[in-house]
Amino acid sequence: MKVSYLDTIIESICLHKVGNKIADEGIKLSKKHLIVQDDIKNILLKYFISSFRFDELYTFYHDCDLSLNEVYYYCSKIFATKECMHEQSINLAKHLYNNSTHPKIKMGEFYVVYFKDCVIDEQFVDAIGIFKSENKDTFLKIYPKDDDFEIESEKGINVNRLDKGCLIFNTEKENGYIVAVVDNTNKGTEAQYWINDFLHIRQRKDNFNQTQNMLSLCKSFVSQLSSKNGKIGKATYMNRSIEALKEESVNINTFAEQVFETPELVSEFKQYKETYQRERDIEIDDTFQTASTAIKRRATGTMTTIKLDKNFDINIHGGEQYIVRGYDEERKMYYYQLFFKEEK
Repeated sequence: MKVSYLDTIIESICLHKVGNKIADEGIKLSKKHLIVQDDIKNILLKYFISSFRFDELYTFYHDCDLSLNEVYYYCSKIFATKECMHEQSINLAKHLYNNSTHPKIKMGEFYVVYFKDCVIDEQFVDAIGIFKSENKDTFLKIYPKDDDFEIESEKGINVNRLDKGCLIFNTEKENGYIVAVVDNTNKGTEAQYWINDFLHIRQRKDNFNQTQNMLSLCKSFVSQLSSKNGKIGKATYMNRSIEALKEESVNINTFAEQVFETPELVSEFKQYKETYQRERDIEIDDTFQTASTAIKRRATGTMTTIKLDKNFDINIHGGEQYIVRGYDEERKMYYYQLFFKEEK
């Protein structure tokens, strides 16, 4: 999806402060929209949107009824009537507070922003941004005084690093909107509260996520296969998977036969796919268009690299028929033979 902000403006901002519920830090709610000068709006526009990627996208969901998803419901109210934005921003702040129950979650500024005229695939679309700034940096202020200088430090928000955010684009409402997400602060279990508990979103069923999920499925399936010939077989299957996903489209039957060849492995892969989808609550279509960007981001990894003790790494990009694995009885060690025509 192509997104442009050349014509985008910030129409309104609501700002609150949300703490950690377990620590009983409470929330501080503003009484009206934030008044911001145009030059500050330009800085905020860059701060809010520069960290987003638009290849991996999400949608709101709920197990019973989409309208029961709180963030979806409150944002739908704002899109329908912008005059209620401050009221709904308070509801969003309270909802975030109720989900801020991990001891590592920090108090921070909570913004609800209305963006006018984002461009998605050449169509003008409004968006709601929801952001939280948790970390403060130290800034130095140097200024002249008489014939000398003085220096002071001050805590503030680094406008080059957004902590948490999401953008909800006013399109595909019936499917849970199109949502982009950023979380640059938490990498542990506490990170789940932003995406899973507060927003309650899941991957959008598009070409990028279909391709990425298929590659992850292949990695998971290949990793659990027994290997009679070291890692050569696993590296071979992964290289074949990557090459097959570079085609414009994928058919699961053709893909499985091309990558795994033997009827036994093909059948085992298809059965594994059903279990994999069910356990992760995802759906990979039997036929879908691929996205090259998903391959570029996920193709690199350890499964096509054979690490030999702490001395050597063998990167296999194909040509597995020219690699032979054996065992030296005298040295009591395994070995690989590599056959090639020229050395570069």
